Amino acid sequence: MNWQPSARFEALRLRARLNATIRAFFAQREVLEVETPILSQAGNTDPNIASFSLQFGGHVDAGPRQRWLRTSPEFPLKRLLAAGFGDCYELGRVFRDGEAGGRHNPEFTMLEWYRLGWDHRRLIEETAALVQEALQLVGCQATLQLISYHDLYRQQLGLDPATASDEQLRAALGDIVIDPQGLGRDDWLDLLMTHRLQPGFADDQLLAVYDYPATQCALARLRHDDVPVAERFELYLGPLELANGYHELADGSEQRQRFVRDSQVRQSRGESSPALDEHLLAALEAGFPHCAGVALGVDRLLMAMLGTPRIADVLAFDFARA
Repeated sequence: MNWQPSARFEALRLRARLNATIRAFFAQREVLEVETPILSQAGNTDPNIASFSLQFGGHVDAGPRQRWLRTSPEFPLKRLLAAGFGDCYELGRVFRDGEAGGRHNPEFTMLEWYRLGWDHRRLIEETAALVQEALQLVGCQATLQLISYHDLYRQQLGLDPATASDEQLRAALGDIVIDPQGLGRDDWLDLLMTHRLQPGFADDQLLAVYDYPATQCALARLRHDDVPVAERFELYLGPLELANGYHELADGSEQRQRFVRDSQVRQSRGESSPALDEHLLAALEAGFPHCAGVALGVDRLLMAMLGTPRIADVLAFDFARA
């Protein structure tokens, strides 16, 4: 058994400096740090994210025995916003089952924050500014480029992601062979992003891809243009995805419908579905402010800063040594 740390001490010292930089960045902007529960009565319904659950052994008056480890602090942070707290962020551990490998660890560090009165385009600028400040810790720079999801696929792959057929999307993968069993349109679009587009992103560039297909809305607002889009962005540093942000959905009824659709997808796959977060839905129905929010993977950012493809290199003890 190897009891030694998986990361070198230099990486751990850099993590401490990065955490201090993050906190100073938000203190300057009067965005307040908060702490929210890691254990919840409800879990993430997203069909592509698996949650850990456990059983509480205390008195039944404490509430439901089954609890879920958070996959992000999003839901309680939004409840704070609905209660009138104001701009806030959380820097802490989150947990996702089944995600272990070179770039994934089942527990990892996420930074998530919300800005009242902002949309996703404005939040892109602040997210990039934070990443650029972090890169200065290791003497690196990266310029920011913005491109819509539609234009990225048109320019790089020569196809329209809104109108191309599933067969055209599959053909655009070229010699990359993927088993098509159970895959839908959004799966093919995602595969094109991860296998054809991301590998070609320039290492010294921050690329913000915004306005995703409406079918990939997650918790973002929809904008009903000629072709409806989700007001969402993802930020990449080179081929590495760092952050995912939304112009946040404020409609409790629509959010419930999306949760139910997620659960139906899970059931169709033979997977269990966590209980819906009724606390969040009640908060949205009570009145949710116009805002934008983003989640950033701190470990991913550290990997980029150190130029390593291995998440174990930035963790004191990775999953195999935990």
